[in-house]
Formats: sequence, C-alpha cells, structure tokens
Amino acid sequence: MSTTMLYERTGTSAFASPGPGIGAAAFPQTTPGANWCVLPRCNVRVEKCKGGLKLWCSCDDEVAAGTLQNLCKMLADGLCSVCCTRSGITVCQCSLSCGICKCEFTKDGVCITCLSGDKTCCDLIQACCDCLSCCLESGCCCYVCFGGQPVCCGTC
Repeated sequence: MSTTMLYERTGTSAFASPGPGIGAAAFPQTTPGANWCVLPRCNVRVEKCKGGLKLWCSCDDEVAAGTLQNLCKMLADGLCSVCCTRSGITVCQCSLSCGICKCEFTKDGVCITCLSGDKTCCDLIQACCDCLSCCLESGCCCYVCFGGQPVCCGTC
C-alpha cells in the first residue's frame, strides 16, 4: 500500500495528548515504541449539508480504500472526531458528538455524514465544517477518528 502513513499511538505523537475539554481516557498511554498502526492516506473533503456536514475520504489506490473501509466498518459505531495538525502540532480537534454520524462506503473510500435535527447542534456541526475547511485549505493534515482511533489521514 503506497499511500499510507505510519502513525505512532504513544504519548509522543502529534495528537496523543488530550486537548482542552477532551478527557485523558480518549487517549490511552502505551509503552513507547510498542504500538504503531498504518493509516491509509486519503484526500479529505468536507462540505455543509442540510442538518450537518459530509466528510469525504477518498484514496488513490484500491488497497488503501479497502483498508479505510475495513477500519470504518470495525470502528464506525464510536464517536467521530477530526484532528488537524500542521508541522506535527495540533491546530484543532473537532468532536462531532452533538450529531448522529453515519459512515457509507464509496467506490474509493468513505463518506461520513454527521446530522442533527436540533438547530443549535446543527449550527455547531456546521461551525466545525467551516473550521475543518479552513484547516484543509491551509495545508493541515487531518486525522479522521472513530472512538479516538484514527482510521485515515489526509489533506485537501
């Protein structure tokens, strides 16, 4: 799989420490150097839709797309969040906890839809969409996570 990224899941990675308002339990600490995972590298696109947002993750090759789809199939029942980093430093962390997130497979990856029928929650989700769009357009690397576990990383 040529379009992957090695991601260290220890206390020394770019976003393996809790940010403001994020509980430490979401970021388990492990023995340094003993816990690595390979993430599919994707093209990430986010757009507003009625009631929330759509997050598109598309891969350039079939193996990466299959890996992304398998990770999402196993983890998609957990809380969806997106972490954006620039030069290895966390720029923003968006938790899509105030909506119902659904993951659907596409021919080259996944489409994650996060919706809410509540006007205030919808506004929060769409504000996250604006933030993520700005980060992606600025060249940040975004990690899409389910239950605190990354399923892919990518840029715009």
